Amino acid sequence: MTQASTATARDLVRIALADDPGGILEATATRHGLSLQDTVECLPADMWTHISGTHFVDVMSDVSEWGNLTVISHTKDAILEFEGPVPAGTLGHGFYNLAGGGGLSGHLRADNCKAIVFLRRPFMGKETLSVQFFNGDGEAMFKIFVGRDEHRKLKADQVERFTQLETRFPETRSAH
Repeated sequence: MTQASTATARDLVRIALADDPGGILEATATRHGLSLQDTVECLPADMWTHISGTHFVDVMSDVSEWGNLTVISHTKDAILEFEGPVPAGTLGHGFYNLAGGGGLSGHLRADNCKAIVFLRRPFMGKETLSVQFFNGDGEAMFKIFVGRDEHRKLKADQVERFTQLETRFPETRSAH
C-alpha cells in the first residue's frame, strides 16, 4: 500500500470508528489494509494512550498484581482467551518468561514489543479497558483486558490500577 493510500485508508477508518467505535478492530484493519495498531490509533483520541514498548517489563510486572484478567491473542487463524491471573515474569534467554504454575505460562519476546496502547472503548455494548502490546509491524502480540465482577461490571480496583498505569509513563501518541 502506498503512503497516500494508507493515509486515505486511515481517514476512512477514522470516519467509520467515530460513528461506531465498538466493532471488531481486526476486521476493520483487514478490510482497509492497515495494521491493527494503525486502526486502534484511528479511534477517537480520548479512547487510547500510546506508550513505548520499552516499558513492557514494567507494564507486565504491574499487571501481574491485578488479579483475574482476560488475556486474548487474536490472529487470522484463532482467537485464544485466558481468564485468570497474569503471572509475574523475568527476563532471560531473550524472553520475558511468565512464572506459570497456574493456568497461564509462556515466553514472550519483550524486545519485539514496540508499542503499548491503553484502550478504553465500547465493545458489544459494554465498556472495555485493555492493555494492547504491538510488535514492529503494528500487529498485536496479545491484549490484556480488565476483569469483570459477578454483575459483569468492570472491576473497580482494576480500573483504578489501569488508570494509574496508563498515566505512569510519558505519553507518546503516534504521529498518524
